[in-house]
Amino acid sequence: MCHTHTKNLSSITKQADILVAAMGQPKMISADMVKKGSVVIDVGTNRIQATDRRSGYRLVGDVDFDSVCQKASAITPVPGGVGPMTIAMLLHNTLKAAQHLAQ
Repeated sequence: MCHTHTKNLSSITKQADILVAAMGQPKMISADMVKKGSVVIDVGTNRIQATDRRSGYRLVGDVDFDSVCQKASAITPVPGGVGPMTIAMLLHNTLKAAQHLAQ
């Protein structure tokens, strides 16, 4: 486990077969920090300025998707990656809790 201030972060991330990025820094993980063929799970959701959007921003992850997708065997997009699964599991667990209370 690492954080944004880990010394030699890239030398550690390059060893990972599965890399989960959740650090709150837009596009912090670049292609040179990822092992070829690894699986990258981007949990980060960051707003960055985008003058071409009506909202004035767009969402990006902690991983530079465009460069890393060329190197990784699989990668989750932002938006649309782990978010829908998080919501599905939250609803599933809420239903289980309600059923438990009803017994």
